[in-house]
Amino acid sequence: MSVRSCLPVVVAVLLVMVSTAAAAATVQPSGVTPSRDDEPVLTLIAPDGRHELSLADIEGRLSLYDTTLTTAEGMSGRFTGVKLAAFMRAFGLDDAQRIRFIAADDYTVFLTPSEIHDGAYLLATRFNGAPMDISDKGPLRLLVPAQARAVREGERSQADWIWSIVEIHAR
Repeated sequence: MSVRSCLPVVVAVLLVMVSTAAAAATVQPSGVTPSRDDEPVLTLIAPDGRHELSLADIEGRLSLYDTTLTTAEGMSGRFTGVKLAAFMRAFGLDDAQRIRFIAADDYTVFLTPSEIHDGAYLLATRFNGAPMDISDKGPLRLLVPAQARAVREGERSQADWIWSIVEIHAR
């Protein structure tokens, strides 16, 4: 078989690889066992008061999901977490007009409930199966898997992809 006769097959394989790599990251149910770690990782300030939540509180109340993606800053692997809309419902925040996410360095992102429900946000609690520490930009990260490629390629802002989340305020 000559190189010339193999060319159409090579081109077809490369096109499949490129289209697969360019596709949006998907989110699917995870097989990860919810954490039992009850050390607080998040302060939730809601209309009914202040709550300290652990990974066990978050993962134990909600279904876990996985997504495999590369972030704009180059972190590549499997992120596991809960859907943000489900988190909002589970913790009684559906009536909030605005949600403020605060990182350990005081970086802040504001989202409305409609953005949360329309945006397919994932509140990541793990990276490659392990809880995220500060070097993984943990303890919690907010991701939008469907926008991963566009954010990575600079076609979309990563402003809402906040990491090292330590507080959520619901108003």
